[in-house]
Amino acid sequence: MGIFEKCLNYNEPDKVQAAGLYPYFRVIESQQDPVVLMGGREAVMCGSNNYLGLASHPKVKEAAIEAIKKYGTGTTGSRFLNGTLGIHIELEEKLARFFRKEGGLVFSTGYQTNLGVLAALVGRGEVAISDRQNHASIVDGLRLSYGDVKKFKHNDMEDLDKVLQIEAERNKLVVVDGVFSMEGDVAHLDRIVSLKDRHNFGLMVDDAHGIGVMGATGRGTAEHFGLEDEVDVIMGTYSKSLATIGGFVVASAPIIKYLKHTSRSMIFSASLAPGLVAAVSAALDIIDQEPERRERLWANTRKMLEGFSSYGFDTGESETPVIPIVVGEDELAFRMALMLQEEGVFANPVVSPATPPGRALIRTSYMATHTDEQLDRVLAAFVKVGRQLGVIN
Repeated sequence: MGIFEKCLNYNEPDKVQAAGLYPYFRVIESQQDPVVLMGGREAVMCGSNNYLGLASHPKVKEAAIEAIKKYGTGTTGSRFLNGTLGIHIELEEKLARFFRKEGGLVFSTGYQTNLGVLAALVGRGEVAISDRQNHASIVDGLRLSYGDVKKFKHNDMEDLDKVLQIEAERNKLVVVDGVFSMEGDVAHLDRIVSLKDRHNFGLMVDDAHGIGVMGATGRGTAEHFGLEDEVDVIMGTYSKSLATIGGFVVASAPIIKYLKHTSRSMIFSASLAPGLVAAVSAALDIIDQEPERRERLWANTRKMLEGFSSYGFDTGESETPVIPIVVGEDELAFRMALMLQEEGVFANPVVSPATPPGRALIRTSYMATHTDEQLDRVLAAFVKVGRQLGVIN
């Protein structure tokens, strides 16, 4: 079969399915609320990135509907040609104001954002320095660049300093997740920024999981540390707190102008559909208008971190609404996820290579719209299943 032989021989999913442990592509039959419908049964959703609960907010849905009525369902072309609408420009200006930067640029997905931005910014003879636990889209974006890539140990500032010293003579871009998506820990931006004067590098933060969550007003991890002026490039997605799909980058005006004309994933993709653009714009307004959502999200986060800890679960270094339950082996994570589903809780198993071997986990994440009763049900289910599987005593 030549090129397709590897497809015929690929049977890893079949083995997991045969063992009754396959936890992927589970079908959800409702919107992404705190409780979802699966196979006619309700489950508390603890596997969504809908942190502020805006994916079903009436104002967000209405904004999308009105934009579709005005502009239709798609743009049928790239931003370079016929795909730029007035609402694209308005959203870019709003994003720039929101993040207190000079300019913004909208992409069709978050994944494409990192591909386009990193491939454009890191050129021949230059080097990107990346945290080992950065998101796959960062890894892939750097693979597409013509520059070199160096990695440093996760959140290890001494190791970062060593790499920076080795690369002292080259143009450098340090890139990190603001909130690391699997284990919910936060990049040490304050310590990274403290290295900038000595090592002269650019700094890019992928804040997909920090926007709407971190900072006094939900501007993200840079705001959380009070370092917005020190972070040169902020990237984000709309698929978490911003309630839809797509991506963006904000930065200085020269950086944005350069990216608009060199980011291939933006230039050669159809532009973001009008309904999605309008949904993001509405979500940004709600973040400002309803700060109580963020307050409720953090109350729920504290409740779950304290609850899991009190029962002896290992939640790693999490300090955000992404809370991992570390279980060890991949098979145990698969089994636990499906047993939790039987108890009416949807949570995601995360196994290698998304985590180091032997550090499989159940990734849970929480919303502002979860109620105390729902969260108590989640804790009860984890305790029951955790004891059955020997994860806790």
